[in-house]
Amino acid sequence: MGSAMIIFTLLGGVLLSAQSSINGKFSQKAGTIESTLLTFFTGMLFLALLILFFGQGDILKILEVPKWQLSAVLFGVSYLFLTILAVPRIGVTAANISTVIGQLAASMIIDHFGLFGGMQINFGYKRWIALVLMLLALYFVFKGKKKQSRQ
Repeated sequence: MGSAMIIFTLLGGVLLSAQSSINGKFSQKAGTIESTLLTFFTGMLFLALLILFFGQGDILKILEVPKWQLSAVLFGVSYLFLTILAVPRIGVTAANISTVIGQLAASMIIDHFGLFGGMQINFGYKRWIALVLMLLALYFVFKGKKKQSRQ
C-alpha cells in the first residue's frame, strides 16, 4: 500500500505542475483571482457529485470541527492564488521548487514540535541536508533561467 501511495503522490505532483502551468497562462487573460475562483468552483462541483454518489460520511460534521481546523481552507486558497500569481513571472519549475522548499521547511517544524496533534520527529542533520540541497536546487534553477534570459 505504501508504494501505491508514493505513486499516487507522484501523479499528484505531475497534475499539480500541469495545473500550475495552465492556470498561470489562463490568469494572464482572465485574471489571477478569477482563475483561482474557477479552479475552486469547478472542484466544488466535482466533489459535490462525488459526495452525492459515493459519499459515506456526514457533511454536516464540518460544523462540529474545531474552528481552527477550518484555516486549512484558507491555506489551500492562498497556496493556489500565490502559485497562479508566481508561475507567469518565475516559471513552473521555480514555483514548484519554492513550494516544495516551503513545504519541507514547514513540515520539519511541524514534525519537530508535533504541531496540530502530529507525532514528534526531531530535525536531525539529514533533514537539514535535504533542505539545503533544495535551496541549492532553487539557486541553480534561477541561475539557469537568468542565463537563458540574457541569451
